[in-house]
Amino acid sequence: MRMKTTSFQVTVAVLLLLSPETTIVLVSSLNIALNDDVLGLMVFKADVKDPYFKLSTWKEEDDSPCNWFGVTCDPYSNRVTELHLEGLSLSGHVSKGLLRLQFLQTLSLSRNNFTGLISNPILTQLIKNSQVIDLSENGFSGSIPDQMFIQCGSIRSISLAKNKLTGQIPDSIGSCSSLQNVDLSSNLLSGGLPKTIWSLTSLRSFDLSCNFLDGEIPQEKIETLFDLRVFNLSNNNFSGEMPDKIGESLLLKSVDFSNNYLVGTLPASLQKLSLCNVLNLRGNYFAGDLPEWIRSMKSLEILDLSVNNFTGLVPTDLGDLESLKTLNLSLNQFNGNLPESLVKCLNLSVIDFSLNMFTGYIPGWVFGLRLKDVNLSGNQFTGNVDFGESAAAFESLEMLDLSSNSFSGVIPSSVGNFSRLILLNMSRNSLIGSIPLSLGGLKAANVIDLGHNQLNGSIPNEIGGASLLEELRLESNFLTGSIPNQIQNCSDLTTLILSQNNITGMIPVDIAMLTELAFVDLSFNSLSGSLPKELTNLTNLVSFNVSHNNLEGELPLGGFFNTIPLSSVTDNPSLCGSIVNQSCPGAHPKPIVLNPNPSHSDHGSTSLNMSHKRIILSISAIIAIGAAVFIALGVIVVTILNLHVRNSLSRSAAVALTFSGGDDFSHTRSPSSDYGKLVMFTGDAEFVSGTHALLNKECELGRGGFGVVYWTALRNGRSVAIKKLHVPSMSKSQEDFDREVKKLGKIRHSNLVLLEGYYWTPSLQLLIHEYISSGSLYKHLHEGNDENTLSWRERFEIILGTAKGLAHLHQMKVIHYNMKSTNVLIDCSGEAKVGDYGLAALLPSLDRHLLSGKIQSALGYMAPEFACQTVKITEKCDVYGFGILVLEVVTGKKPVEYMEDDVVILCDMVRGALDTGRADECIDRKLKGDFPVDECVSLIKLGLVCASQVPSNRPNMEEVIKILELIQCPSEGQEEIE
Repeated sequence: MRMKTTSFQVTVAVLLLLSPETTIVLVSSLNIALNDDVLGLMVFKADVKDPYFKLSTWKEEDDSPCNWFGVTCDPYSNRVTELHLEGLSLSGHVSKGLLRLQFLQTLSLSRNNFTGLISNPILTQLIKNSQVIDLSENGFSGSIPDQMFIQCGSIRSISLAKNKLTGQIPDSIGSCSSLQNVDLSSNLLSGGLPKTIWSLTSLRSFDLSCNFLDGEIPQEKIETLFDLRVFNLSNNNFSGEMPDKIGESLLLKSVDFSNNYLVGTLPASLQKLSLCNVLNLRGNYFAGDLPEWIRSMKSLEILDLSVNNFTGLVPTDLGDLESLKTLNLSLNQFNGNLPESLVKCLNLSVIDFSLNMFTGYIPGWVFGLRLKDVNLSGNQFTGNVDFGESAAAFESLEMLDLSSNSFSGVIPSSVGNFSRLILLNMSRNSLIGSIPLSLGGLKAANVIDLGHNQLNGSIPNEIGGASLLEELRLESNFLTGSIPNQIQNCSDLTTLILSQNNITGMIPVDIAMLTELAFVDLSFNSLSGSLPKELTNLTNLVSFNVSHNNLEGELPLGGFFNTIPLSSVTDNPSLCGSIVNQSCPGAHPKPIVLNPNPSHSDHGSTSLNMSHKRIILSISAIIAIGAAVFIALGVIVVTILNLHVRNSLSRSAAVALTFSGGDDFSHTRSPSSDYGKLVMFTGDAEFVSGTHALLNKECELGRGGFGVVYWTALRNGRSVAIKKLHVPSMSKSQEDFDREVKKLGKIRHSNLVLLEGYYWTPSLQLLIHEYISSGSLYKHLHEGNDENTLSWRERFEIILGTAKGLAHLHQMKVIHYNMKSTNVLIDCSGEAKVGDYGLAALLPSLDRHLLSGKIQSALGYMAPEFACQTVKITEKCDVYGFGILVLEVVTGKKPVEYMEDDVVILCDMVRGALDTGRADECIDRKLKGDFPVDECVSLIKLGLVCASQVPSNRPNMEEVIKILELIQCPSEGQEEIE
């Protein structure tokens, strides 16, 4: 208010110095200008939906908009210069009202829901007239027009990030010499990087990450970008080498070229970047040794060279990078010892050396620094694990993964001093001795994994002190004693794996108090007694395996236990119940007989006894007759319903709806909603035998968790596959079903089974897919004869094709949810096609228990987080299933195989073989002729990485594809292409 008064006084003072006529003209012009800003903003508001009334202060009767929400004015002229409307959930189109703001310099509409083409002349004009434009995180679409950057005036900063922009970056961008900040990240842009960008000599920040840009990065004139601070080309498809002279942009602070297809060695000019804080080259094909000159980049805080093909030793002077906070060298081929010089990196917080070939002992600095995350898994480290009694990491460490090495000795009792530790993984080593009592001191721990070691003794009662535990894995050790009752204190526990030990005693009833439990495996122990009936209270159970024990008595009735698989309770000879096909001995009351002596002469007593027997016989007869009648009625009702469904389906085809091809998915409703709706996304609409053939069991191709699949033919002779969905009463409304299926129908990729149409009624839903004649991958791996077995090259191409199909689904924001070999089909040319994707979206909600029930056939493929309600299901769930599938293809074995006295978990078996240097023994013996063993072993490693227990440790599918292409021998890959 004070500022406004001052402005008014200045204006009055100026007017008093002018003639009356001039004063009148200026006052009139001033009022018109102020009203022009009000009018422009009100026109803009009229075209905007404002669900939270953030623009309620904007009123057309105001003389000035300078006090309006989000509006900034010049203090002297009172003209609008800035408009900040970020994150208000506004939607609609950007109207021409903003063009009336003649002095607008900054426009920020980020994090809203605005839509429309980016080529809209209004947006183009706004960009030309302003200095700062931020339209990020909206729904703008279309390609960027050339006109946007022609005569672009004084524009300094433009952000169009996180929209839906397509097409190429126009060459005209090079004409905006005043541009300092450009952010076009997270769009759908394609094509190459314009060479004209090197003309932007004022450029400071350039972010094109997360697009589909390709080609080589132009080499010439990059040194002209003297002021460049941020250069981000990550998550694209760039190939070739890094520009040799990138180090000539001496002010660079962040270089991120991660997740591309770049090759070669690191350009030596990088050592000139003494101010660089971030160097991220993750997920490329860089090779060779890590150069010694890397220590010259003194300001580095983040160095990420993971998922490449670097070899050799880590430079001994790497510790000269004393500013380092994050060091990630995982998934390379480094060897030798970790450099001792890193003890000088006092700011180091995160180290990841996993999945290399490092050897030797853990250096003292690992626990001497205040590290937060330590990952040394998947190497060849040896010796005892020594945390040290005064480790600085006790108060800082949150993640410690030492799994899959060759550590020996006992677990130090000081492990309980890690007061902030969230994850402890020391599995798959050669650790001995008992589990330290101090483990209960891990008050913050969510995951403790000590499986696959040689630990003995009992599970300590103190484990209950780790009250935040969600996962406890102690399988494949030599543990004895009983399951401690104190486990009930871990109320968040979702996963309890104690299999393959020597645990005795009864299953404590207190386990029933752990209501979050989803995965329980107590198999291959010596447990006795009966299963507590209270276990039926565990409503979140997905798997409960107590096979190969000495349990007895009746199985619990209710909940999960009504459908528990036989394999989960097998080899407990004294268990009884319908699941194990063994009746339980019961005490049935005998009829009351008043005269136990049949020769007694008392006629009255005899009469009463005979009368009682007649009553008993009558009741039994009534029950038997009633049951027979009930069954007969049930058969009749089911038969009538089936006839009704078939007739109604045939009628629905007869009234057939209008079909259309293309992307419009148009249709016409049938005259009666009872007949349902048939929609084809292709031009084919008529079936040879009528729709009744869809329910013909003779045409059945297979059954899965979501439905039954039938074969049929269209009038033109082309075959299609029809999936009849299970549990129609649980499917969404027709509108929701239509929307979700049409979304799936628009997905097109050579490695995905095409959805061609669908049929809907409230009681029946069908999905119409292209027919793949050569059957599933499961059939080729497990049901074929040795003569027709898949070759190694065929298997590799199937894995690569499956990865590409999944990656495309994830780009389309679709999670498969049910990745397994029966859902990968092989066409006549040997190409892999992923099917059954996105079906979970057809259910009313992504209820995990319902979904897990429908995909129990995918046992062994299910990611562990599927059972945890508090963990978000992401694409990493599919990556886990893909990893298991990779192991299945390489080994020829099923994910879970049941022997007479054993259960073989493929993932565990392969890990054990890899840990002991016997990975080549896992390769499918049906493979004939010469094949590259190194490729097989590399694929085994990739499968295990994808099947990591921790979702964040799994790569995404784009990274998987790049790793696969790296694994493939270049010469053979070239021959395949030619």
